[in-house]
Amino acid sequence: MKNINIPESYIDKVVGPACKWDKEIIDAFLTIPRHKFVHEAMLKMVYHDDALPIGYGQTISKPSTVAYMTKMLQLEPEHTVLEIGTGSGFQAAILSKLCKTVYSVERVPELHRSTYQIIKRIPLRNVKMKLQPSILGWPEFAPFYRIIATAEGKTVPQTLIDQLADGGLMLIPAKGRLMRVVKNGSEVAITPLADCSFVDFVGA
Repeated sequence: MKNINIPESYIDKVVGPACKWDKEIIDAFLTIPRHKFVHEAMLKMVYHDDALPIGYGQTISKPSTVAYMTKMLQLEPEHTVLEIGTGSGFQAAILSKLCKTVYSVERVPELHRSTYQIIKRIPLRNVKMKLQPSILGWPEFAPFYRIIATAEGKTVPQTLIDQLADGGLMLIPAKGRLMRVVKNGSEVAITPLADCSFVDFVGA
């Protein structure tokens, strides 16, 4: 992989505005170069605000989307986070700089294998990955203080609500809207935040 400098415009025009100039998130983006998570054929586009193909019908999300969702997760250093859809691994890598542990699951075997090698090479020791072709989430390590889904379904799955800790927060795309889910005891509040476009859940 070529040695590529992160352009100033990437932070000034893409990442900063999307995360409301949150210094910790910006530092995470500077520490985790996006070009390590895409194919070499995509390098000319890697610091544009575009979703890029990573194979198998999947994409790496726009950096502004990653920055915005990271900000909206309201992460604390002690949080454990469940990510649904490892994909390229870029979102998990950013989150890993802001929380205790990221548990990331992927349903596409080829993506899981290639991304595992990227995460291992960096290395990011607080990112735990699992190929999970049939179960939604990672129940063995639940409850999670935060859950983030990077693929879109038709509803907010009860299976994921069950894995959310009391007082926890989940971001999940559903029917073209990014939904914010907050759980307090038996009460679950679901609020639409913004229009969005993500790849569909595989097998869901």
